[in-house]
Amino acid sequence: MQKLNRRRFLKTIGIAGAASLAGIPAFALRDAGISRITILHTNDTHSRLDPYPDDDPDYPGMGGYARRARLISKERTIDPNLIVLDAGDVFQGTPYFNMYGGKPELKLMSKMGYDAVAFGNHEFDNGLDGFLEVLPYADFPFLAANYDFSDTILAGKVKDYCILERNGLKIGIYGLGIELEGLVSRNLYEGTVYHDPVRVARETEEKLKEEYKCDLIICVSHLGYKYEDDKVSDVEVARATSLTNIIIGGHTHTLLDPPARIRNREGMDVAIGQAGYGGAYVGRMEVFLDRKNGNSFVESYTINL
Repeated sequence: MQKLNRRRFLKTIGIAGAASLAGIPAFALRDAGISRITILHTNDTHSRLDPYPDDDPDYPGMGGYARRARLISKERTIDPNLIVLDAGDVFQGTPYFNMYGGKPELKLMSKMGYDAVAFGNHEFDNGLDGFLEVLPYADFPFLAANYDFSDTILAGKVKDYCILERNGLKIGIYGLGIELEGLVSRNLYEGTVYHDPVRVARETEEKLKEEYKCDLIICVSHLGYKYEDDKVSDVEVARATSLTNIIIGGHTHTLLDPPARIRNREGMDVAIGQAGYGGAYVGRMEVFLDRKNGNSFVESYTINL
């Protein structure tokens, strides 16, 4: 498959005169054999249920779950096939978590219609038993393909991946978590086994493509965008994989605006999005998939709340 930029993708689907894909009517995309999927994504919201105060030096008056809920509701009226994802660290950072242990975060995210969330390191902050206690309030799966919880009370409670069906497409979503040693107290994750995320990513994307015939593969990752040392990051996963189309990232609190595009093993672009910290921003991606040959293109930007 060839690497596609916007102009080449538009040319391949016979509508090269368009200024962008976003403005093309749905019937024109349908006639050209193109499916469009909209993704909203957050990360590292850290129990920030309320907006930041107006005098905050970094995010004055920004964020808050109510504004995010309004945005998601608005986007869903535009695109009923909307996918909403989070890349982890839902917990910890305000008195809400100290008081309620994550219950309001999960209840509100469930009402917003989140589809999947990566298991971040701060999800361990009340231990495995604390997480299990509030998990029933989540109407969405937590994903972490490279964490093995088999010998813990979370066995069977956290998934490697999930598969959604949207607009006639099968969309595989898998999760990756950061190495816990030296980051989280051992007593909080006792029994959890960490596996190499690159190896797991390759195995999981192949399973989603070959066994489940997924048209689009997304990774929700709490590895971090990139590092100066050899620590595994989203950039490294993108370069080492072949079938993953999009990485929704977290952990490093990076604001990617616009999102990054990294070449994978086959020379194809992988779009990497990360929306900073504290829910002040929401990432938005529109994915256009050519059903005839599997080529895809992503247009994306960050929304200031």
